[in-house]
Amino acid sequence: MALLAFSSRLANSSNVFAEIASFKHKPSRDPNSATAKIPPINSYRAIRPLLLPSPSSSSKSVVAKGAWQPKYVYPDPNPDFARTETAKFQVELMRSLSKNKETFGKDVEEVVSVCSEIFSNFLHKEYGGPGTLLVEPFTDMLLALKEKKLPGPPVAARAALLWAQNYVDRDWEIWTPDQASP
Repeated sequence: MALLAFSSRLANSSNVFAEIASFKHKPSRDPNSATAKIPPINSYRAIRPLLLPSPSSSSKSVVAKGAWQPKYVYPDPNPDFARTETAKFQVELMRSLSKNKETFGKDVEEVVSVCSEIFSNFLHKEYGGPGTLLVEPFTDMLLALKEKKLPGPPVAARAALLWAQNYVDRDWEIWTPDQASP
């Protein structure tokens, strides 16, 4: 009966939250009853914002906030940049891996060639500026070097990744200063 009276008052009320807060819970004295395990309605006030929107927020402001989000569109890969950056990558990777003669020996040129080819393909097809440098080409380098049974795949892939992380995005910014980054 109390629930029926409460629901009818709730339907006619303009402030639902005030009606919910005014409802008093009377726990049963029997500790095994189902209502004894339900906490009083006042304890729900702490979590109310998670369950219901606040009475002060309007649905228009929620829609307006989520309706428009600026979307950054990455530029297409730049073939001139890809060629220049691949040449730079090749020189720097050769310099880096040549220091490790005990790992690569006479195969250093072939290792650099495999890594450079994969890196060039990535720059030509997928790289579109800061935020688009992926790990995939470097894992591809590792797998290709292992497949060809060349020495030091983890060392070469890591050196390539570290160089790219340090230079590619910065070089893109220098190459295309007029384009905004994300």
